[in-house]
Amino acid sequence: MFWIIASTVLAAFMAIFMIIIRMKAARKPVTVKKIIIPPIMMSTGALMFLFPVFRVPWTQVLEAVGVGLIFSLFLIKTSKFEIRRDGIYLIPSKAFAIVLIGLLAARIILKLVIGGWTAISLGEMSGMFFLLAFGMIITWRLAMLYQFQTLKKKLATKAPSHMIS
Repeated sequence: MFWIIASTVLAAFMAIFMIIIRMKAARKPVTVKKIIIPPIMMSTGALMFLFPVFRVPWTQVLEAVGVGLIFSLFLIKTSKFEIRRDGIYLIPSKAFAIVLIGLLAARIILKLVIGGWTAISLGEMSGMFFLLAFGMIITWRLAMLYQFQTLKKKLATKAPSHMIS
């Protein structure tokens, strides 16, 4: 029970941190690097699967990634860009904070249900929630990258080439 509470508190702090970072990021132009680095850095967490305690059956991998894909739809809906004279910016959205808190609540509920009513070990549950989060961030960031590239092409047709990075 301690680990469930500790990981929940950690997840809450991470969500608050993400909201703060998102608000600060809206002040600067977006770049491809800023979109793709978070999932690349998160991918190092997959090293956990080198240890048998974290491994999950393929059916659970598909379930976790599938739930992550569904959760990503909420993040995609709240991530919009706009062209300003000096670049492409992420539009700050109050809904993003609400969605992030809602996803955290859903994650906590799922963790309590899965951890309390099933025979899934703490390691397997950790592996599943990593896959859920990774599936969510990959889908979300790919959608952001697509939106960004679309706007970048639009900006390229309107501006001289030296203005686009």
